[in-house]
Amino acid sequence: MTVKNSERFIVAYNRIEKILADKADSSDYSPFYRLIDKVKITNSVVRKYEDDLREFGDLRNAIVHSRTDVDYVIAEPHDEIVERIELIEQKLGNPLTVGALFGCKVHTLQAGDPLTAALKLMSDTKFTQVPIYENGKFKGLMTAAGITYWLAGQSTEDVIPREMPTLSDVYNYENRKESYEFVDKDLSVYEAEDYFKRAISKGVRLEALLITDNAQSDGELIGVLRPFDLLKIK
Repeated sequence: MTVKNSERFIVAYNRIEKILADKADSSDYSPFYRLIDKVKITNSVVRKYEDDLREFGDLRNAIVHSRTDVDYVIAEPHDEIVERIELIEQKLGNPLTVGALFGCKVHTLQAGDPLTAALKLMSDTKFTQVPIYENGKFKGLMTAAGITYWLAGQSTEDVIPREMPTLSDVYNYENRKESYEFVDKDLSVYEAEDYFKRAISKGVRLEALLITDNAQSDGELIGVLRPFDLLKIK
């Protein structure tokens, strides 16, 4: 027996409504649109798909309240509508996390390493940021821009200094030492996207989100999320 699109739509809608009610932590019944208003404050997936969810609410009402017969519905959703609501239901119920999507081996260097070590690593990996540590503790994020600032500050009379500096020396030229944030591996990828958006709204550019088990600098780095990595999020 073929399942109608309207039936698939209602099943996905009901699941979304339950998810929203659970996230809203409301013991009393709330209309669908009010659940959206409550949950979007803290949930980036709801914010991302707010317009879709509101349209789904209208379509659900048309399907349910306009029935005149058990086999008749006034609006039979198109395939793409059903696929979209099912996709949103999946993202709300089982959101992708930064740890799952961007977890990887992280290349790090020590503050006492020479600048050449960072240059070689950046050349080999094509990364423009490298986490550096000192005495077992996170010191900061070395960036290609910081290296350029160091070079500009050290060059005099068109002569580049011959003495090779340490990464600690170069890091002192980082203009934006707080260009990163530590995040928990279980953070939703959509929440991660919000980190970058909030930074931009404040006139700040985040170079990277550093992923650990506990969102603390003393945790083991298990991944790095850079702005262009967001292109992988659909």
